[in-house]
Amino acid sequence: MLGDIINGIAFGGLLFILASGFSLALGVIRVINIAHGAFYILAVYLGITIAERAGGFAAAIIVDSLVVMALAAVLHRVLLKRFHLAPLPQVLSMYGVTLIIVQAVRLIWGGYPEVMPTPPGLDGTLHILGTIVPVYRAFLIVVAAVLAIALWLLIDRTRIGALVRASVDDEEIARSIGINIERLSMMLFGFAGLLVGLGGALGAPLLGGYQGAEFEILTLTLVVVVLGGVGSIAGAFVGSLFVGVLWHLGTAAFAQYSYFVLFAPMILVLSLRPTGLLGKKLTFGE
Repeated sequence: MLGDIINGIAFGGLLFILASGFSLALGVIRVINIAHGAFYILAVYLGITIAERAGGFAAAIIVDSLVVMALAAVLHRVLLKRFHLAPLPQVLSMYGVTLIIVQAVRLIWGGYPEVMPTPPGLDGTLHILGTIVPVYRAFLIVVAAVLAIALWLLIDRTRIGALVRASVDDEEIARSIGINIERLSMMLFGFAGLLVGLGGALGAPLLGGYQGAEFEILTLTLVVVVLGGVGSIAGAFVGSLFVGVLWHLGTAAFAQYSYFVLFAPMILVLSLRPTGLLGKKLTFGE
């Protein structure tokens, strides 16, 4: 049981890396990125190729992060900028982007399931309280914890974070004092893409890529964000651990009811707290 819980926490750590960018994009610049799972798929297959042919795991992390960041920034510049505070056009346009990315991945890599070999140095096991834990899963937990602290400091303790919070609180006042909202939004959406690219590289040895993963990852990410609270880094972290443990225990003990095990507690939490555990009310067009 302890091993399953630790593995669930590791999976939750990966979900946090993936969900944090989605939560920031939705909570701050009001972008519903339906292509989030497609970004993950692209990062996984690209990362596996880079790791095999051009420098290993570290190179895969760097290339994935930069490529998906650039893709997200370009999409915001040429597409999402036109649909500011318009959720339906955002959803439809990014769903089209999802189909394009998934089809491109199938054409380039064939769409066959692929998993990156565990990186050298992270391929052993640890003994924790009498339980064997893969080193790579422990590594994911540490990375997620460090990233959560770094994001919290970035949003709450830096000038960039202050600009972001000011833009969220009152966009008109922010514009009046000279904040370039469009540039800030593009940078933030690009940063969200960087987090997805990082998550794809880190997820390649754990989950890998396969047909349908784009929608599974999107579903789990949405659950994390809704459960933890939109725009809340702390909420995304708590929600990710909750979802990761539930998902892992559910698939291990009740494989045929894994979605019920995941969604039933989510419905219960939202019935008591509609904004999520640590979130606030989100409105479009304010």
